[in-house]
Amino acid sequence: MIKGLPFVTAVLACALGSCQSGGGFGFAQGSPAGKPIAVESIEGAPASVQTAFAGELATAASARKVELVGKDGAARYRLRGYLTAQPTADGGTALAYVLDVFDSQERRAQRVAGSASIKSGSKKNPWEGLDKEALARLAAKSMDDIATFLAEGPLAPAPAGEPMDDPSHT
Repeated sequence: MIKGLPFVTAVLACALGSCQSGGGFGFAQGSPAGKPIAVESIEGAPASVQTAFAGELATAASARKVELVGKDGAARYRLRGYLTAQPTADGGTALAYVLDVFDSQERRAQRVAGSASIKSGSKKNPWEGLDKEALARLAAKSMDDIATFLAEGPLAPAPAGEPMDDPSHT
């Protein structure tokens, strides 16, 4: 079990009230409303980063009318995520994430993945370079993709032969 997971769950639970408020994020087809998601885990990062990312996800979800429920709440989907930060060959640091959305039969319904360069951390601890703005950008991008999935259905995979911004390919 992840040491920071109870705190991550508490942060998400506290943010649930804000997920009910109005906001102006529109979708061409459908709406993400009425399709609650429970965040089950965010792994790979130190507990403080897990907590911060969970908070940024909750903020991004609220802005997009995506309903997050507690880990044990009634949810149409479940989310499991993984974060990694690694030094790059050019001396920088890359932060990557993979978020898998599972349906009620525990089948993966959608994968959201991406990466971004962040301020350089040390080679011993690449997480040192992570700032709130970088985490907010990644949370917003991932929640954009999740909200689109909830509103319109599965996102199309990247066409063959084009590079994917997926940490499993680094």
